[in-house]
Amino acid sequence: MRQSSQISKLTNLRASFLALSLTVLATGFSASVFASDAAPGAPMASPAAAKPVVPGKPKTDLAAGEALYSNGDASRGVVACVGCHGANGKSASATWPKLSAQHAAYTTKQLKNFKDGSRANPVMMGMVASLTDQDMTNISAYLVKQEVSLGVAQNKDTIELGQSIYRGGIAAKGVPACAACHSPTGAGIPAQYPRLGGQWADYSAAQLMAFREGTRKNSAQMTIIATKLSDQEMKAVSDYMAGLR
Repeated sequence: MRQSSQISKLTNLRASFLALSLTVLATGFSASVFASDAAPGAPMASPAAAKPVVPGKPKTDLAAGEALYSNGDASRGVVACVGCHGANGKSASATWPKLSAQHAAYTTKQLKNFKDGSRANPVMMGMVASLTDQDMTNISAYLVKQEVSLGVAQNKDTIELGQSIYRGGIAAKGVPACAACHSPTGAGIPAQYPRLGGQWADYSAAQLMAFREGTRKNSAQMTIIATKLSDQEMKAVSDYMAGLR
């Protein structure tokens, strides 16, 4: 009787162990089925995990840019740009540069430089004081969409000198060709070098002189180049650039 009782207990223990094993296998199989329904390579979802917020570039608003350019914002003390730089960025005088079709990244950089003081100009520093980064982005985005303002070379006596400097530089002085960065047509390279074709000659010459004299310091590359140019060379290449298209 005692032996029969031991056999019965052993049989019950084996049955319990078998049932437990089947339960574990079933659970594992179920989990693997659900996991296989997920996208290949996708990690298991974690309720507590939160996706990091990645800041993006400011979205441009051309309408807001045009409104600020044309009308300003009296409530913030922002003066309209159109008064000096003309309708659509086509200024009527070399006192103020043409801004139409200028690369947005370049225009934004100049506005920021005026605001942080790395490009000194009392008038412009006052104009940008109330502008936010978003305002600058919007104005620049509006201007780059405007039709380019064409110009003409005026001095036939220096046109060959200007062309030679722009296209080939001055090897004897270590002056590189302007076309290498600003393109053969003066259109520049977006986000790298500004458009110079069609710009007022007097304005371009004034900027070259400012780089040479150290009153404009927001481009080390241009400072090095300008220090190697004479007044005559600056005026000749600036006049030539005015007629590029």
